[in-house]
Amino acid sequence: MSRWLRLDLDCLRAVGLFCIFMLLFAVAGCDTPERQDKTSYSVTDAEGTDVPILHKPQRILTIGASSDEMMLGLVEPERMAAINVSLANTEDSNIPWVRERILNIISRNPSVEEIAALQPDLVAVPEWLPKENVDAIRELNIPVVVFKSAATIGDIHENIRLFAAAVGEPERGEILIEKMEEKLAQIRKKIALVPEEKKYKSIALISIMPNYGGAGSTFDELCRYTDSVNAKAAAGNHMGQEMTKEQLVAANPDYLFFPSHENESSREENFGKQYLEDPSLAQMTAIQERRIGHPWARYTYNISQDIVFGIQETAWILYGDEFQQSRQEFLTAVE
Repeated sequence: MSRWLRLDLDCLRAVGLFCIFMLLFAVAGCDTPERQDKTSYSVTDAEGTDVPILHKPQRILTIGASSDEMMLGLVEPERMAAINVSLANTEDSNIPWVRERILNIISRNPSVEEIAALQPDLVAVPEWLPKENVDAIRELNIPVVVFKSAATIGDIHENIRLFAAAVGEPERGEILIEKMEEKLAQIRKKIALVPEEKKYKSIALISIMPNYGGAGSTFDELCRYTDSVNAKAAAGNHMGQEMTKEQLVAANPDYLFFPSHENESSREENFGKQYLEDPSLAQMTAIQERRIGHPWARYTYNISQDIVFGIQETAWILYGDEFQQSRQEFLTAVE
């Protein structure tokens, strides 16, 4: 083979290797942004805001006990940056075990500085939080999703789907909703066996939150799913309106419910005693016939997936021990 032919072959090999190198470089260069984008996504929150999320969050923070509970039904506790102070009270929580796995505690209404100090990579806030607070958190380059103040089971489903999308676990969201529906179906099946004469009794919820319990509150759902009547709603009282004692006497409900923390020294318990000891209420049917219920507050006020246990708690008082349940009920999609 001549020297010139060998040179030509060497040149061809060099050119071929160079082309292959450039091709690989080009492919790698084109793929780099795509690979980077594989971990990023966005969600649209309850206010219609498009929220970009760069990676699956590992330091999640929510503002509220029920929203913490909902989030814990979707992610491992180790992915939470902190837990609400009211859930951290193991004596008054249906998930006391979580305190051992989440070390940080956040106040009920944390400041922006308190939130920032926890270095969250996702914050979920209720729609009632002032806009300036939401904007201040976003200015720290922290993704913030705003969720609904739930009044119905449907609202809770929406919040679950929003949370699940925000944390990159949409399948878990659907599993959690399915578990809710399964539990509701079990409760409804039992209620169908209750004699009709025991159903459709009116209940007035007497809460330390005087504006709670009327039409448009989640207590409406507790009544609807147990075939009972929300006495405040029936009397024209709406969420956000206080029912006076005079209005309560006029409504004369079949039952009075006083949410309980099962702690005689709690403010809620003392508030209820004022009603039971008030002579002006002594002739009410519920008091005369001792139809007084003390549903566990953690379930009664719950606006997470565990509202189903608030429904069962109501049925337990109305219809008996067939609906009995423990104080540590919790629905989760996390295996």
